Amino acid sequence: MTETLSKAVNDVSLRDASKRTRRNAYGAILAATAAVTIAASSMVSTPSFALPRYDGLWSVSVVTKKGDCDPGYRYPVRITNGTLFNAGDTTFTVTGKVRSTGAITVTVSAAGKSATGSGRLAGDAGGGSWTGGSCSGTWTAERRGS
Repeated sequence: MTETLSKAVNDVSLRDASKRTRRNAYGAILAATAAVTIAASSMVSTPSFALPRYDGLWSVSVVTKKGDCDPGYRYPVRITNGTLFNAGDTTFTVTGKVRSTGAITVTVSAAGKSATGSGRLAGDAGGGSWTGGSCSGTWTAERRGS
């Protein structure tokens, strides 16, 4: 009887150990799956910038629709590796990015004032809106070269 009891306890211990091993294996698989999912989702949610899809020289026209700002401007912008730069000789600062989808955000500043804009580029053209101080309006852009 002692031998039978000992064998039964041993069988229960082996089954429990087997269950723990399976639980640990499932836990490891779950953890690995979660890690891969988190890594993949962070790659998807990380913005990718346009390289070199929108690179080149662009002519940008800015039109005031509301407020007492100048009625319009036209200025050159260069996009390099998805980053916007002033391409002209006028003293103003351009900062901004173009995402791989063509979505664009930009800030233009000069003489202590600034305006922010957003919109989209597609192929060799684009457009959007801007605001600055009490003024707002629209902008359009055309690619003029590489």
